[in-house]
Amino acid sequence: MNEPVINVAIVGTGVIGAGWATHFLAQGFAVTATDPGEGAETRLREWIDSSWPAVERLGLAHGASRQNLTFAKDVGAAVRHADFIQESGPERLEVKHALIANIESAAKPDAIIASSSSGLSVSEMQTGARHPERIVLGHPFNPSHIIPLVEVGGGRLTSPESVAKAIAFYAATGKKPIRIDKEVKGHIANRLQVALWQEAISLVQRGIASVEAIDTAIAYGPGLRWALLGPFLNLHASGGSGGVTHVLQHLGPAQRDWAKDLGTYPESDDYIETIAKGVDAELVRYEFAEMLRQRDDLLIQLLEAKRNLSQIP
Repeated sequence: MNEPVINVAIVGTGVIGAGWATHFLAQGFAVTATDPGEGAETRLREWIDSSWPAVERLGLAHGASRQNLTFAKDVGAAVRHADFIQESGPERLEVKHALIANIESAAKPDAIIASSSSGLSVSEMQTGARHPERIVLGHPFNPSHIIPLVEVGGGRLTSPESVAKAIAFYAATGKKPIRIDKEVKGHIANRLQVALWQEAISLVQRGIASVEAIDTAIAYGPGLRWALLGPFLNLHASGGSGGVTHVLQHLGPAQRDWAKDLGTYPESDDYIETIAKGVDAELVRYEFAEMLRQRDDLLIQLLEAKRNLSQIP
């Protein structure tokens, strides 16, 4: 017996939306995408073609094909038959409200509406919605066709069932969803990144290290371990037989002292030119497009390796 085809709608086909489209096509779904931008369909199909070798390597589901993509001129046509709707429009609240209204005017009543928003809260986005209980956060990470993480959560009016359905759906497609138990600005992973960026910018501004030195410190230091176990399990591993309790007790006083010396995020944009010049200097020896291609290749190698290790989360 043939399994029913899952229909997914992609609303907004920028970098994130295109990544989602590629991922869902690789899962064997029928994907209908829409974007009002001039030339959006051509750009989307070219983006999927260039990204297809990566998802082929990660593994295609039965029936996966780029031919399963349909492009619709308007939101209503795109979502009409969708079982799951991934909205990836501009990060502006008034745009989100308009998109959600258009989606709800045509979507099936039981279709989950997931937003890729990296900063807006679901509670803000679901204001005025006809069926706010089915609106959830489904925030991916770039490149979204490769990185498994998806942050999932609800707003004040989202039903627990909708959050659970979204988590189960993403997990079934090979993603690594995490539940956000309480809404917070920037969600989880972006807040962790901002904490690091804040101190990285401060170290450059204070003349302590160059942009390149800081990138090297992370890429060839803790970043290698974080890619495998994350901050807490790495702390536990550093504590020997005493585990995380020992290491926090041992380093706690010093860490409190270091924390007092951490920089704050700049209040103005004066720092941007300094950081940009540092990045330009770091890239002089490299070709950036090829760097990103090699980055994606290494990401896939790492994911392939982690799949084969039963004791790595």
